[in-house]
Amino acid sequence: MKLRSLLNGVDYSLLCGSLDCEINDICYDSRKADKGKIFVAIVGLNVDGHSFVSSAYDKGTRVFIVEREISLPFERDTTIIKVDDSRKALALISRNFFGDPASQMTVIGITGTKGKSSITAILKTILDLAGNTTGTIGTNGVFYKDVHIASSHTTPESYETYGYIRKMLDEGCTHVIMEVSSLGLMMSRVYGIEFDYGVFTNLSPDHIGNGEHKSFEEYLSCKALLWDQSKKCIANADDAYFEQITANANCPITTFAVHKDADITADNISLFRDGKNLNVGFKCKTRDGDFYITTNVPGEFTVYNCLTAISVAREMGIDFDIISKALSDISVKGRMELVGETKDYSIIIDYAHNAMSLETILKTIRQYNPKRLICLFGCGGNRPKMRRYEMGEISGKYADFSILTSDNSRFENPEDILDDILVGMRKTNGKYITIVDRIEAIHYAIDNAKAGDIILIAGKGHEMYQEIKGIKHPFNEAEIICSYLDEINKLGGK
Repeated sequence: MKLRSLLNGVDYSLLCGSLDCEINDICYDSRKADKGKIFVAIVGLNVDGHSFVSSAYDKGTRVFIVEREISLPFERDTTIIKVDDSRKALALISRNFFGDPASQMTVIGITGTKGKSSITAILKTILDLAGNTTGTIGTNGVFYKDVHIASSHTTPESYETYGYIRKMLDEGCTHVIMEVSSLGLMMSRVYGIEFDYGVFTNLSPDHIGNGEHKSFEEYLSCKALLWDQSKKCIANADDAYFEQITANANCPITTFAVHKDADITADNISLFRDGKNLNVGFKCKTRDGDFYITTNVPGEFTVYNCLTAISVAREMGIDFDIISKALSDISVKGRMELVGETKDYSIIIDYAHNAMSLETILKTIRQYNPKRLICLFGCGGNRPKMRRYEMGEISGKYADFSILTSDNSRFENPEDILDDILVGMRKTNGKYITIVDRIEAIHYAIDNAKAGDIILIAGKGHEMYQEIKGIKHPFNEAEIICSYLDEINKLGGK
């Protein structure tokens, strides 16, 4: 593509060079720079791309987009374009490069502190059953057709985002659901996309601190940026920050709620256990009729997740029968996921890795009246110690027995992390055991399970690795559990 065409919609100044050169790809990482590529110097949370312009030049790149003037050894053979915001420029040139694929699909963006991955999975189930072909981008990676691509960010950089959507469109996808993080919005990773539906789930303090948001106020304001790019807003009216986050929305708002009047609500909520399965049922009340939902993902927060998906589906005109059928059998990888073939107790894995999420899940499971509630968890290394104290205290308070183990220890000593968890645990009367090796801890939980128990294995959820000393070792928790259960069953055990 000619550089001139690539810059369509971008406000820029040409500092030197020509706009008539050919561009065959885009990069923002100097390690991927090459002849024929344009290098965009973006400013990250920890690294400034302007520091790597010379490196990109040495690899053959001769066209640069920058936010400030730069010095290169041979400016006579380079084209340098100055913009006010190189991240927004990266998004717009990526949109042009990939042919604006999002405009040719129905695009749903989901933002909020909790529930994004679950809602994405639930909504995809509904859309696909209704005859659509849906791609998803989020915490669990990128999915379309039979393709799965791992992603290091919930919301990838704009170049990757537009590239993934292009691939989805080429493979026949009609819809794409994106988890849109606050950092993704702040860093313009979805800039230039017009969302047919922008969805707000809930808001609570998170991602605040070094390398993330400076304050809760900034966190909230970044979430609200989604409305500037949405044709319609779908929001949780029960959330304490509903009024604030929708105050400046410049698009129509559809609401859902459990405890307030809204366009779509839930009534007659019942939590019930069917053998090892933990279910929830409720009446969904809409402006144009009511229908009953039963689903096999437990908890009141599942009701909210279902209401969110239902709200989007009804806006699209999808029938009640299709919605009800889709919700009757859903599974969200790593989110309250029931795993393993057990006779008389249940094993659930979940991504809960902070005190707030762990408390919510333990309280939810407690509502199903387990004989014992066993909580197996650890905490990540090189993260705030307060999280460890809080999670230890929460598990000690709400679980009957805690198994403290390793998570992603990163560059810390696992035993030191366990000592920090114990600071919180010892504030309670909770019973516990510490087992450093996570596989050994899982085996211990299964070996000591009793009829009627519910075992929660928290912290890793969908993750396929365990990070130790900077190395990510393969670690599939669901497979580890199922493999051990198979081994026990072959030996005639439980």
